[in-house]
Amino acid sequence: MTTPPSPTAARAHRTGSPPASGAVPVRTEGILDRLARLRAADAPTHGGRVLSYVYDPGLAELDELAGAAARAVLPVNGLDPTTFTSVAVMERELVAFARDVLHGPAQGPDAVVGSVTSGGTESCLLAVKTARDQLAARRPGARPRLVAPVSAHAAFRKAAQYLGLALTLVPVDPATGVTAAADLVAELDSPDGDVALVVVSAPSYPHGVVDPVAEVAAAAAARGVPVHVDACVGGWVLPFWERAGGAPVPAFDFAVPGVTSISADVHKYGYAPKGSSVLLVRGRDRHRHQFFATTGWPGYPVVNSGVSGSRSAAPLAAAWAVTQALGTDGYTALTARCVRAAGALHDAVAAIEGLRVVGSPTGPLLAVATDDAVAPGRRVDPHLWADAVRARGWVLQPQPGLAQDDGTRLPHTTHLTVTPVTEAAVESLVEALVVGADEVRGDPRPDTSSVLGALAGVAGAGSPTSDEVWATLQTVLGAPEDGSAGSVVPTRLAPLMSIMESLPGPVAERLLVELLARVAEPWDQPAGGAARAG
Repeated sequence: MTTPPSPTAARAHRTGSPPASGAVPVRTEGILDRLARLRAADAPTHGGRVLSYVYDPGLAELDELAGAAARAVLPVNGLDPTTFTSVAVMERELVAFARDVLHGPAQGPDAVVGSVTSGGTESCLLAVKTARDQLAARRPGARPRLVAPVSAHAAFRKAAQYLGLALTLVPVDPATGVTAAADLVAELDSPDGDVALVVVSAPSYPHGVVDPVAEVAAAAAARGVPVHVDACVGGWVLPFWERAGGAPVPAFDFAVPGVTSISADVHKYGYAPKGSSVLLVRGRDRHRHQFFATTGWPGYPVVNSGVSGSRSAAPLAAAWAVTQALGTDGYTALTARCVRAAGALHDAVAAIEGLRVVGSPTGPLLAVATDDAVAPGRRVDPHLWADAVRARGWVLQPQPGLAQDDGTRLPHTTHLTVTPVTEAAVESLVEALVVGADEVRGDPRPDTSSVLGALAGVAGAGSPTSDEVWATLQTVLGAPEDGSAGSVVPTRLAPLMSIMESLPGPVAERLLVELLARVAEPWDQPAGGAARAG
């Protein structure tokens, strides 16, 4: 009989380390070289070629500063700012700067306080938690409800799902992307008094337009309903927009009575590395509902302002350093570049036959749709256009159309996020936009009818396994021989977007979950850079 190896020996076999004590084998050769090769395959994060996801100020010194600040606190655990007091100082100063920018009072019962979070999704989730817990304290037993325009960020859908709130989504005007204040206010008059929070955006990500914040906040305040302004994308650019030469910005911040919380991502137009957002809350008593605390276990007392316990201080330090370096004058100067570039792109798109800008955007975001006012043979599909522009080295972001509950349909669009570095590249970008439109003008959307039946069948029939869903996706999208998912993601997104738009929502979501899960799943065979034994 063979004696099984001890757990220590088995662990040593798997990791390649000796079972006995001694020197720790560390092999660093080639690791950073391989990382450089992996990064080379990424979309470019600098230079303005990607008009979503990344926010490039075009200032190399800010990258160096942020990186140095992050490295300085790499060992620090943000869990306990009483032990690592630098965390408390940096958070305090970053929140204070954001409060000043967004016109929050520093004193009195309405003093604005807040926290630094890992990003917009966490900020939005915590805003919803705060409102939910506040309602529970006021009306025990009521099932809380969240009211928002359908254009509100998907993070609020996630928050409602995670935190058990009912969700009421109010349609927006398909032509402008804006919801009517009266439609939102009508949802606040529930006889059950169950509305925990109403959300408005400044601006909304899909269309770049500012919701009617002042009108909604006034009505909500009269009814005792908190108002959260999602300024995750606008909170560090709209306050400087008019001063930087842009059009007037509708009131949206704490200068508006009735606004009770605002989220603003420092890793967007604050130009900090990913992983930093600020959630500001009017009133300390309201803010304290955001926290989790327990002494009900035999370990150390736990108090968390956010979702994470242990957390890196690196994103906080980088965000703090960048905001310290720029100040209001620096942000105004960078915003001026956004103003000029956004204006040039708006004018360029308006001049392209077959396309139109949705609504009247406020700020540096544009949504582009087909101009149905021209003859069908002269129309430009925005998703085909995005693919054609991508072939020229520019990454735009397709957005699907959406059927609203009132029977109207939001058009499918292509989104452009304009950053300061866009200004230097605007001439080349406009040329690509024009040539791309010329290439696909008059072309119909991809015909996906041949694959819709197979996809709807597998995802909608009972409870298919992940492998069954994946096998169907491989057939439709084309499968690599090694079984990996990375190369299954199509380079042309128009067909995929057409498929997703045509399927029932739950079916499309199930397919997308499987696709993204497979992209990052370990392969059956060892990957080229996997940990090696021996």
